[in-house]
Amino acid sequence: MQISVDGYVGGPNGDLDWRTWNYDDKLKAFANNLRDSCDTILLGRKMAEVFIPHFEETANNLQFKNSDKASEEKFAYANRMVNMSKIIFSKTIKALDGKNVSVENGDLPAAVKNLKSKKGKDMIVYGGAGFVSSLIKEGLIEEFNLFVNPIMINEGLRVFDLLKHRQRLSLINARPYDCGIAVLTFQLDHENHLN
Repeated sequence: MQISVDGYVGGPNGDLDWRTWNYDDKLKAFANNLRDSCDTILLGRKMAEVFIPHFEETANNLQFKNSDKASEEKFAYANRMVNMSKIIFSKTIKALDGKNVSVENGDLPAAVKNLKSKKGKDMIVYGGAGFVSSLIKEGLIEEFNLFVNPIMINEGLRVFDLLKHRQRLSLINARPYDCGIAVLTFQLDHENHLN
């Protein structure tokens, strides 16, 4: 999750102009390894309506252009996003066009717990803010990777405001990167869970 030092994941209108976009090679490797440890992406409807077409268009457009290192990286990343299973959680739509896309309309906690019980790799959540807030509220996120950007934006979208109760976390790793982002990795502490 991209987050500002003061705890925002998007500007007031969801804008992302505050994010650090020029990842250094070590942060790119970390992000790629994190993504490759997963075989399923969970998305809220609003995010999916932007995320899915963006990566499908990027994969389609870049495969026909002259290749340079940056284009090859973008194509590989977009192609991976397109080919991963994507589950869209929505109360308003039954289907969404896209490759490897399904829509889940059921009860959020029950649906996520059912997905967790299946064999396979980990699942990764790409957003949006409202969907992530709902997952956090229900204690459904097992690991947080907070990409703390070196900026305070003072207002915007937050994801931790809907907590029903405290959730104790264990810090697994904290690492600064040359581009200015620090990644904090926390796991939900089930043994010392607070109600």
